[in-house]
Amino acid sequence: MSSEAGVQTARSRALAVLRLRGRALAVALLPAAAAVILLVGVPTGHFTGTGWDIARWTLTPLAALVLLTAAGVALVVARARPAMSPTVEIAEEAAPDLYRMVRDLADRLAVPVPSAIALTPDCDSWLEDRTHPAHGRPPPAEEHGDIADAGRHPHRRAVAAPVLVIGSPFLWWMRVGELRAVLAPVVAGTGPSAHPDIAAARRFVRGLDAAVAVTSEHRRGPVFRTVFAGLGWIARVLLRSCRVHAAEMERGVAAAAAERAQAVDYGLRIVAQEQVGLAYAGWDRLLTRVALPAWRMGRWPSRLNAGVVAALTELSRRDRLAEGFASRLGERPACDLLEEPGTVDEATSLLAARLFHGGPAGSGPDWSPVHWGDYPEEVVDRKWRTDAARLHRVLDTLGVRPGAGAENPGPDGPTLSRVLDHLTHPGPNLDPHPDPDSRAERSPSTFPPADGGRGADGEREAAPAPVAGADSDDEDLVGTTPRSAALAARISAEVAREGAAATARAASTVSAPTAPTAASAGLASPWDDRALPLLPLQPPRTGRELLADHITAMVCCAAMDTLGATPGLDWLDGPTLLVGGARVTDLPAQVMMLIEDGDPTALRLWLARQGIRPEKPVRLV
Repeated sequence: MSSEAGVQTARSRALAVLRLRGRALAVALLPAAAAVILLVGVPTGHFTGTGWDIARWTLTPLAALVLLTAAGVALVVARARPAMSPTVEIAEEAAPDLYRMVRDLADRLAVPVPSAIALTPDCDSWLEDRTHPAHGRPPPAEEHGDIADAGRHPHRRAVAAPVLVIGSPFLWWMRVGELRAVLAPVVAGTGPSAHPDIAAARRFVRGLDAAVAVTSEHRRGPVFRTVFAGLGWIARVLLRSCRVHAAEMERGVAAAAAERAQAVDYGLRIVAQEQVGLAYAGWDRLLTRVALPAWRMGRWPSRLNAGVVAALTELSRRDRLAEGFASRLGERPACDLLEEPGTVDEATSLLAARLFHGGPAGSGPDWSPVHWGDYPEEVVDRKWRTDAARLHRVLDTLGVRPGAGAENPGPDGPTLSRVLDHLTHPGPNLDPHPDPDSRAERSPSTFPPADGGRGADGEREAAPAPVAGADSDDEDLVGTTPRSAALAARISAEVAREGAAATARAASTVSAPTAPTAASAGLASPWDDRALPLLPLQPPRTGRELLADHITAMVCCAAMDTLGATPGLDWLDGPTLLVGGARVTDLPAQVMMLIEDGDPTALRLWLARQGIRPEKPVRLV
């Protein structure tokens, strides 16, 4: 499809959307027009008689109701605030070279220049219309706090062209030429976007979408909810009616933009697309494996974009498919187009933490930045010791005595032996590789407590009360021993309670002032941040995963306190244990054997090979 053909297709679809809008207006005005004709017929001597009087008095109130409803829908559509992507806006003073590159690209493509540039913590780029009056000024700061837009002054936004939104990982991983090639089809989209019919159709569709969102809120009284339910139904009907035309219009705009961009760095764009996929993989891995553990500890890495470069460089060293990518690092990176890359990186890192995990808009006692050099000590070590402490608290609630039943009991205290002894299958004939079916059919009554069924005072203890989430039908815990399932359920409940308490603390500090940082200078958020996180990275961890994490943390604490091992950061796998400077990779298999089979033999042999003494107490938080 040629550029002109794409524009014509998009324009024809835009006109179809506008015709639907016109028909809706005509339907709303038709009863009023009929009522006016009937009312005007009285003084002129026409339409007289009982029948006409009944029609007149029936149609006039109906026309007034329809007009009021249409006015209400129009008012909601006009005043509703369209959705706006959370971004970090970059002023031209903060990135003159980047603005110059985009301006030159637009001139070469013969399209309007984007009105502004913003960054998003995602591997994507697009144009966003922010011409709605509600986007011209942010809401009051006391309602929506936000991060600072690096180097930005609160100037009034231009309303002519859309805003160019660039994925921040692209700026750090890509070279200047690659970024230019990737942005070419995006910037080319400003041409069709400037067409009046396409712009009007987009505004109408976005207004309907915003109206549906507004009428779906449940923070009003019953009368308002009833009225808004009716208005929302009408908006949904209109939105469904123009859905196909709007989608085809956007396809036409994209086709026209892609065709126009063919003449700009086409060969380099093919190579740059490979970097887009690589950047996405590295960014996803960095967020889920490295950033997420820190966010859960109340710390947010302040250099995520620099971290994705380190992660992808590490990938290039490990993966043969990535060979040659590291050689690109000798070229000028696109982040050099920014005046202060570190400040922008910090702002986008905080935005990523808020979008994917939630949290305050600035630093505080429970939410502070962490640099990569401090990550092992301040995040990894603290995470392991926190998990180990939680594990022993849960064992205390289960009545497991410290060191009870150990072959070499040590002094009272939090020891790894206590965990191993509690999870060990106490049967006389331990099968190191039991049949999965038979393992799933075991009953908790066939496994006596690790302390022989008696508490610290020598009296037999009652079975622990059932815990929410410890259902024997839980598919995640099928294939584990009853003790592992019970312990996992208790840990899950404890983590859920701590998470609820942290959420309550965060909610209580939303209106409280936070310490200003380079990433939060007190500007208000132009987007609704009352439902963070907007894009959770992962579903809640299962009981099996939590139990494995806690046992692994206990092993790592024992290794650090008895062997001198150190916590480390692996750019692709996250927190890691370093023994003698080498990364430990075979621990998870030993832990899962303990959880699923109740057999600590493999794990004890691993501990012996490493020189870790499980009977020694460890230091907890």
